[in-house]
Amino acid sequence: MENKEKNLIVDLTFKFALSIVEYSELLEEKRKYVVAKQVLRSGTSVGANVKEAQNAASAKDFLNKMRIAQKEAEETEYWLEICKHSKNYPDCEKLIEELKSILRVINKIISSTYKKINSHA
Repeated sequence: MENKEKNLIVDLTFKFALSIVEYSELLEEKRKYVVAKQVLRSGTSVGANVKEAQNAASAKDFLNKMRIAQKEAEETEYWLEICKHSKNYPDCEKLIEELKSILRVINKIISSTYKKINSHA
């Protein structure tokens, strides 16, 4: 993905979305259609919301969009944990670790943005 400036969270979530697409295809090959759809929807939504936040109308709008990304990441983590603990599902440990790193970055962004908003209030 080409950007004028490097943006860590945009890059991380885009790469994660590509990995999620591949993983959901593996799930579909194993006929795990319902879970594949859930993982694909929430897993790609993380990056879509992060990308949308980059063009937010205000700091509060940015914060709201990043919170939505956070919620989607947490939902994705839930579905990946379901996969991890279910029989006959492809290994997803690497995705879980990648997602935990993404959540740490998102949480830091939310925290620092919240502090910035409140320091100007």
